[in-house]
Amino acid sequence: MEKRKWTLTTDSNHSNPVLPNRLNRNFAVWEPNRKWVSDITYCATEEGWLYVAAVMDLSSIIIVGWSASERIDTALVSKALSRAIEKRNPPKGLILHSDRGRQYTSHDYQRQLWANGIIGSMS
Repeated sequence: MEKRKWTLTTDSNHSNPVLPNRLNRNFAVWEPNRKWVSDITYCATEEGWLYVAAVMDLSSIIIVGWSASERIDTALVSKALSRAIEKRNPPKGLILHSDRGRQYTSHDYQRQLWANGIIGSMS
């Protein structure tokens, strides 16, 4: 069987609530910990796909949290967010933008945003 050269990382075919696009392509920010973005990518390895979730601060274009796993699930993005929060201790009101994939719209991930005073944004 031939391995696929790509894999789907955004599953937006779900019934989870989707947050409004609060970032609205306004990427300009001069202070750290005001606007973050998050996404998932993947790498093919000899053992299969390795998924990587990253959180980037738009003020510095620096990855502030990341996570890797062979599973593309809520735990992957939650761990990346936890690492970013632990490293940066952002103030309440930070905007975190992501796609509308199942991992980001999950109840557990949304609860993690809310518990840390983070305002979610999706497109």
